Amino acid sequence: MGLASSYGLEKHGLRPTQTVHWNLSPAELVEHAVRRGEGQLTQDGPLVVITKPHTGRSPNDKYLVREASSEQDIWWAKNGELSEAQFDALHRRALAYLSEREVFVRDVYACAEPSNRLRVRLIDEMAWTNLFANNLFIRPPVEDLPDFQPDFTILHAPELKAAPALDKTRTETVITINFAKKVILIIGTRYAGEIKKSIFTVLNYLLPKQGVLAMHCSANIGENGDTALFFGLSGTGKTTLSADPKRGLIGDDEHGWGDHGVFNFEGGCYAKVIKLSPTAEPEIYATTKRFTTVLENVAIDPITRSLLLDLETLTENTRAAYPIDFIANAVIPSVGGHPKNVMFLTADAFGVLPPISKLTSAQAMYHFLSGYTARLAGTERGVTEPQATFSTCFGAPFLPLHPTVYAKLLGDKLAQHQTQVWFVNTGWSGGPAGVGQRMKIAYTRAMVHAALNGELDVVPTELDPIFGLPMPVACPGVPDEVLNPRNTWADKEAYDRKARELAALFVKNFEQFLVIQDTFDMQAMLAAGPKV
Repeated sequence: MGLASSYGLEKHGLRPTQTVHWNLSPAELVEHAVRRGEGQLTQDGPLVVITKPHTGRSPNDKYLVREASSEQDIWWAKNGELSEAQFDALHRRALAYLSEREVFVRDVYACAEPSNRLRVRLIDEMAWTNLFANNLFIRPPVEDLPDFQPDFTILHAPELKAAPALDKTRTETVITINFAKKVILIIGTRYAGEIKKSIFTVLNYLLPKQGVLAMHCSANIGENGDTALFFGLSGTGKTTLSADPKRGLIGDDEHGWGDHGVFNFEGGCYAKVIKLSPTAEPEIYATTKRFTTVLENVAIDPITRSLLLDLETLTENTRAAYPIDFIANAVIPSVGGHPKNVMFLTADAFGVLPPISKLTSAQAMYHFLSGYTARLAGTERGVTEPQATFSTCFGAPFLPLHPTVYAKLLGDKLAQHQTQVWFVNTGWSGGPAGVGQRMKIAYTRAMVHAALNGELDVVPTELDPIFGLPMPVACPGVPDEVLNPRNTWADKEAYDRKARELAALFVKNFEQFLVIQDTFDMQAMLAAGPKV
C-alpha cells in the first residue's frame, strides 16, 4: 500500500507478517490513526494525541553505541553509552516486534541543502507518529520514492519495553544511535520529539566533519536578504520569534551553517502551544486549526472537541507539529545567506539578565559555551517548575562531539562573515519566576526588530556591573525601565543578591572549560564573563 521503495524492509532485517503501509498521504495517515484509536480529530481538523506517561524527552534514557568507527570522537562525559552487544540484543527484539505488527514506513529527507542531504527512513508501529515525521521532515518528490535508499533508519516501537535487568538500561525507555550500523532505536516512549531529536543528534555528528556548523536555532530572513539566527533551548522563544510576519521563516529549530549560508534541517515546525495567543502569535495559532496538524497532549472539550490551549491537563509541554508551508511567509526551499545577526535566547528564571545586549566576540563565545537558560516545565520528564540550567552550545543533550568542536566552528564563521551576536532574555522581569512576570512578547519582538534594523547600533548603553553586558537606554516600542532589569524590581537589594547568585553559577559552570586553553583565548573569554 502506498508508494513503496525497491529497497524493501527485508534489507533492514524485517520479515513483515502484517500490512505494511508505505509513504501514505497525510489524509490517509489521519484515517488510520483514528481507526486505530491513536488520536481524535478536533473541531477544526487537527489530530490530537496523548503521549503519556512520556510528555517530554527522556535525556537520561538516550544512549550512543560505543563502537570503533565513532568511539574516539564521542563526548562520552555527557553521552550515555551502550555496548554493541546491548544494542544488538535490543535491535533483534525491535525487528521481531515490528515484524509482527502493522507498520507504517516513511521516507524523508533531512537538510534543505542538497549537498548535505540525509535520507532517513522511519519504520513505525503508529500512524500518527508517521504523520508527525511527514510534517517535520523534508518531503521528497514522488519520483524519488521508488528508488529511495536510506542513509539512516529509525525503528520506532513505542509500545515495546526494554528490560532493564536484562538490557542493563536505566528504564524501559531506550533511545539509542548506532553510527556504524546507521540505525536508531526508539523504544518505550510515544513522545514524538525523540524522532526529530535523534536525527538532529546524527547531523550534529556528521556535519561538523564536513565543515558545517550544526545549530539548535531558528532562522528567518528579511526583505533585504539579511538572515538572522535564534539560538536557544526549548521554551526560550525560537519558534515564536522566528515566525515573524515581517520576515520570511527559514525554520524554527534546527539548522546548518555551511559554505553557502544557512539551511534548515527540517521541513516543518514543532511549536509549544500552551497559552498560545492568536494576537501575539497569529501565524502559529492558525496552524492549530489546520487539517493534518498533529497536537500533542493538548486539552480539548470532550463534547465540542474545541481546543483548550490554556489548560495544562497533562503537561505544560503541549506541542503542534505542522509542515513549514502552513506558515504563510515560509521560505521554500528553506535556505538563506550567511547570517548578519545572531540572537542567543535565554529564559532567565532569576529575572536579572538584561532583555537585550550587544555582545563582543569574547562574550559571544563565553555565552555560547555556557548556554544558560531555565529548563522549563514539561520539556523533560520530572521538570515541574523553571530551573536554572547550563546547556552548552544551547543544545548539550544533542551534541555527540565535544562542545569545543561546535564553538570553534561558530567562532570562525562569526569572524569570517562579521556577524553580530545579541543576548536576549525572554524570561522574567521584575522578580524571579513565581514573583516577576514573563517578558512580554511584544517587547521582545520590538527589541529584536530594533537590533536587526540597526537601530540599537546608535543608542547609548549602560554597562551591567555584574554581568558586564551593555544595556541600551532606549528602544522603540519598549518602556525605558524594562531595559535595565534592576529598575523593574521593587526590592533593589533582592535584585543584587539574586544577580550575584546567578553570576556565581555562571563562574562555577565555566570551570569545566578552563582546560581548553589551546583552542580559545581563555583569558579574554573569562574577562567577558560575569564578575562575582
